[in-house]
This record gives sequence, C-alpha cells and structure tokens, in this order.
Amino acid sequence: METTTTERRRLFATEKVGGRAVYRLQAATVAAGILLVLYYRATRVPAAGEGRAAWLGMAAAELWFAVYWVITQSVRWCPVRRRTFKNRLAERYKENLPGVDVFVCTADPHAEPPSLVISTILSVMAYNYPSEKISVYLSDDGGSILTFYALWEASMFAKKWLPFCRRYNIEPRSPAAYFSESEGHHNLCSPKEWSFIKNLYEEMRERIDSAVMSGKIPEEIKLKHKGFDEWNSEMTSKNHQPIVQVLIDGKSQNAVDDDGNVLPTLVYMAREKSPQYHHNFKAGALNALIRVSALISDSPVILNVDCDMYSNNSDSIRDALCFFLDEEMSHKIGFVQYPQNYNNMTKNNIYGNSLNVINHVEMRGLDSAGGCLYIGTGCFHRREILCGKKFSKDYKEDWGRGIKERGHENIDEIEEKAKSLATCTYELRTQWGNEIGVKYGCPVEDVITGLAIHCRGWESVYMEPQRAAFVGVAPATLAQTILQHKRWSEGNFTIFLSKHNTFLFGHGKISLQLQMGYCIYGLWAANSLPTIYYVMIPALGLVKGTPLFPEIMSPWATPFIYVFCVKTLYSLYEALLSGDTLKGWWNGQRMWMVKRITSYLYGFIDTIRKLLGLSKMSFEITAKVSDGDEAKRYEQEILEFGSSSPEYVIIATVALLNFVCLVAGLSKIMAAAT
Repeated sequence: METTTTERRRLFATEKVGGRAVYRLQAATVAAGILLVLYYRATRVPAAGEGRAAWLGMAAAELWFAVYWVITQSVRWCPVRRRTFKNRLAERYKENLPGVDVFVCTADPHAEPPSLVISTILSVMAYNYPSEKISVYLSDDGGSILTFYALWEASMFAKKWLPFCRRYNIEPRSPAAYFSESEGHHNLCSPKEWSFIKNLYEEMRERIDSAVMSGKIPEEIKLKHKGFDEWNSEMTSKNHQPIVQVLIDGKSQNAVDDDGNVLPTLVYMAREKSPQYHHNFKAGALNALIRVSALISDSPVILNVDCDMYSNNSDSIRDALCFFLDEEMSHKIGFVQYPQNYNNMTKNNIYGNSLNVINHVEMRGLDSAGGCLYIGTGCFHRREILCGKKFSKDYKEDWGRGIKERGHENIDEIEEKAKSLATCTYELRTQWGNEIGVKYGCPVEDVITGLAIHCRGWESVYMEPQRAAFVGVAPATLAQTILQHKRWSEGNFTIFLSKHNTFLFGHGKISLQLQMGYCIYGLWAANSLPTIYYVMIPALGLVKGTPLFPEIMSPWATPFIYVFCVKTLYSLYEALLSGDTLKGWWNGQRMWMVKRITSYLYGFIDTIRKLLGLSKMSFEITAKVSDGDEAKRYEQEILEFGSSSPEYVIIATVALLNFVCLVAGLSKIMAAAT
C-alpha cells in the first residue's frame, strides 16, 4: 500500500526499454568475433617485405574499431524511456507554477531569415501555460534592425495569434508550420476566421521578407517604436553598442491580446560587439541572456531553443515541470532535454540527418546512466544550476517565487540597466564562461556545459513525448551536412583532448557508463583516420596481390564475416525500429562513410591545428535556407554536389581509387584463372 501511495505521488515514471536479452546475446557473440579477429591479426603477422606494414596498420585500425564498438555499447545496455503525468501536476499545483524564461538565439538575418525566427518566437509565446509566467528573449548576435523589425511585427501579430491558438487548441503553434501543414481550415474554426488569420500572417511575412530583400525599414514604421532609434548608419554586425528593448511588457496593463488576456513578456537583445573583444559566439549570447533576463523576469526555469527549432507541442513546459516538481526525484535533476527533430526530412533521409537512432537509442541509454547530453536546443534548465550551483542533498528549489517584482522603476530605466549587463567588458575578470553560465572555448558549448553540470553532481533526464516537442530544419545539401558535422565532431574532439576529457574530468563524479557515452561523440573525429586507412589500403592490397584477409574457405574468415554481418543487421534493426526506411538506413550508411572521410577528418585536423596554436576557434552558421534548385533536388532525393569543395575531392578520390582497384584486381583474378 505504501508503494502504491508513493507511485501515485510521482509526476513521472521511468520504464526500461525491452528486447535487452536479444541485444545482449548478439553483443556477446560480436565481442567473441572481434576477439577472434584481433587474435588472427596478432598471430599471423607476415615477414618484413611481405606487407607487414599494411598488416600492422589493419590490426591497429581493427583494434581501434573494437575499442570504439565497446564504447558504443555503453548506451545500448539498459536504455530507459520517461512518461509524465501532467494531470497530477495540474491537480497538485493548479496555476501555482514557476515562471519560465525562453531564450531564442539568432546571428544572421540572411542565413537565418527573420520570418523563420519569428515563427519560432510566436510558437514559444503560445504555450499551454499562464502567459504572465512566460518571458521570451531573442538574442540577435547580428545586431540587425531587420530582425528587430520582424520581432516588432510579431509582437503585433501575437495579439491575434495567441487567442486563436488558445480558442481552438491548435498544434503546432508556429504559424509557418501550422498553415503549411493544414490543407483546409481547422475543424473547430470557421473558414472565414481561418482565412483571416492566415492572410494576416502571410501579409506580415511578406512585409518582413520585403524588408530583408531591400535591406531597409520604411520610415513610417520606424516611428511606431522607440527601439528603431538605436540603429544608425555606422553600426555593423561586429561593431555596435548593446541594445535591449522590451517590446511587450507583461506587467503593463496594456499588454493584452484581443481577448483581453495577458501577453507574455517579449524582449529583444543585441549584446555589444567590438573588434577589440572576443564575443564567444553562441555561448556568450546565452550568458548575456542569463544576466539580462535575471534583471527583467528572473524565472527559475530557462528554456533555450535554436531560432529554427519551433515549439511543436504546447504542453512541453508542463512535461518538463513534471521532472522539476516531482517530490521524490526533483532535487537531483539539473536539466530536461528534448530530442532534435526536423520537419524537412525526405522519406528516405538522403543525407542521414534524421538523428533517429541517436534520439531513440543512444540518448535513452545515456539517460539510464544518469544524464543525457545537453544538445544546445530544446532544453529546460534550472537557472541556479546553469549558473554554477553544485549538487547538495539538502538543496530545495523555491518554486513559489513569481516573476521578479519591478518596484518603482519604469521600463526605460530597466532597459538601460540591462544594457550594462550586455557589454563587452562586463565579464572581464569574472567567472562567466568558466564556473558560471555556459562554458567558453569550445565549438560545442552545449555539450561541455552539460558535462560540467553532471560533474557538479546533477543528473539530467531525456523526455521524448509522443508528439515531438520541438521541430527544426535539417541541412538540405551535402555541403551543409558536412559543415554541421565538422563543427560537431571538432567540438566534441576538442573536449576529449582537453582537461574536460570525461575519463579525467568525470572520474569519481559521473559513472563509467556515462563517461563512455560522452566519448561516443568525442571520438567521432578520431574515427576518420582508421576509416580512411581501411577504405584505401585493402583496395591497394588487392592490386598488389598483398593478402590482408584470410582466404574465403579458411575457418578464420568466419569471425570477419560474422562480425560484419551481425553488426550490419543490428544497425538495420535499430534504424527500422527508430522509424527509418530500408533505403533511409542505406543512405545513412553511405553518409556514415562520407562524414568519416570528410567532416570528421577536417574536424580532426582543425582540432590539432588549434591545439598547436596554428589556427583559432571559429563558428560557422549552418544556413537554414536553400535556393530553389537545391530545394527541388533535395525533395527529389538527388544527392547535391552543387559546389566545389576539398571534401568532394576526398569523396571522389576514395570512390575512384576503390573502383580502379576493384577492376584491376578482378582483371588479375580472371587472367590467372585462364
């Protein structure tokens, strides 16, 4: 009876994923096969001058693959899934819920169109949550008047959009996604009202897109908000003063929608930029948002999303709070991470960007080890923990505090104070970017920040609701895919080679299983070298007649064939179970090879160059838009080789080498047979 009562109090449940007995059987047999392969390599080394160097290289590559395979099993041994009880949350807390600050980051109005950004903004303003407890902050690292104009337009449109969402409980609440998905009007909505709201949205989007195309804001528009006065002709994206503008003040009596309901607070921030100071990319923007939001709203919960990652589930906040407010486990939980999903995936996942296996298998396995990764978007943090608080068994969050009281200050005075928190010099000689806030010095600031939180004693949870919580835009060309994975592999490898290496930094702080889980991604870049060796040397050996594998009739061929076949079949099983198609899995296998010999290779080289002081860290934005021809080819699932790039040279060279060697090898075999 006591257990039943306890279970009834819980706001979430943790369930083990089934099928582990079959998995462990195949893992044990594959491990045995790998050991036999390594034994064969070690006991049959040829004499000098008979291909010994190539043989030893193959042995080293296979040893590396064996070690990496063991590391990947850490997240497959005992994965879990989470289930929340939002009805219990509502019964227990009713509307006595904590405030939530939502951070959205953008940096370039051309790579990240403002019309796309505001759809994300509108979606997070429209959560199924008390509007007076939501504060939305947009960080514009480009300091663009075009982005500010788009946000001002969104603040006007929100007065009609939010009541429309609430009235008909629509999903998704991004207007761009909603109107593109719905073929006709909503079942509960009259065609006239549906068309009216749609026309308002399309007219707003056209005005924004026209302004971006022309690069100018109409003078009559500039008169409608004082914020436009912040810009002058001398400002550039890399040199401008701090700008903080509150477009909707949720505490003002005038901040109401067309139904008379309170609107969420909406704030624009462009932190100061100067060529004399390093701005620390997205991490610097997030830390500035932490400080500015602490002055304006100071909500105990922070959600950060990428500008293209709109809210697809209006209950995501309530799902996250089921973990933060659970009476049994909440004191351990530092952040709640949602998966990264995309709305522009082709049926067969042409560029292998769906992340399905990572989302459905690996992140669940990390969750069982005490903490999934913080992946930089779709993540709910507790403010105090993000700001450096260490775990304590006695710690208890004060969820009862509401949005920060303003006192006698008016909004103009608050904006001026907030600007001082977003200057280039504010962080000098402080612990910001080190012990406080998001960490600096790494291209994947999210992963290293999550690791630091775990090493301070906190756990994290991975929440994958039936309806995706956040949906974004995946790279739609090969060049964009290679660029994105280069940045990811470079950043994770930088962590692996730094003092934050999980086996060193995490020793005694996080479990060995979680240490290994982080290394799956930390060693992406290092995988490039043995992979390139393995795809080139056997082909050359075939031409030279150097035997690098046992003869097909030899018993020693069995472990090679078994390991290859079972690993491939289990990979197919995981992909199909995660929602991929058979062709989608095959495309993923192809892109697995392409990424290893291009993205990961360049990530490896760039990381080593930085460690040697030969280059500096940079941050390249993955474009969120493609031109018409590229988009058409992507929809038709035609591989995009539309630009010249050194990466394409590597792909072509490896493919051509293997083709030529195959033809030459077969010719020799046929000649010998005759």
